[in-house]
Amino acid sequence: MTVRTTDTEITFAQPFMLSAFDARQPAGTYRLVVDEEEIFSLSFLAYRRTATMLHIPAISVQSDRYQVVEVDPEELAAALDADALASRSKED
Repeated sequence: MTVRTTDTEITFAQPFMLSAFDARQPAGTYRLVVDEEEIFSLSFLAYRRTATMLHIPAISVQSDRYQVVEVDPEELAAALDADALASRSKED
């Protein structure tokens, strides 16, 4: 099985909440890791997402405790969209 991992950073301008968390997370830039596995039964190269993990706290926060939380990628995308919309509304 071929697995690939993508490591990126995402930024929230506003505090946010996901169902995987016990409490709201502050605004900031967070490390996001996505694991995908290759789908071999197709005639072209394709991957299926197997895990989406958010590292908390935010990158800029100094802490002795860090967590890696598996999150729902659709819920995360919706939270990022809502954050962008709220940020644009504040600019107007």
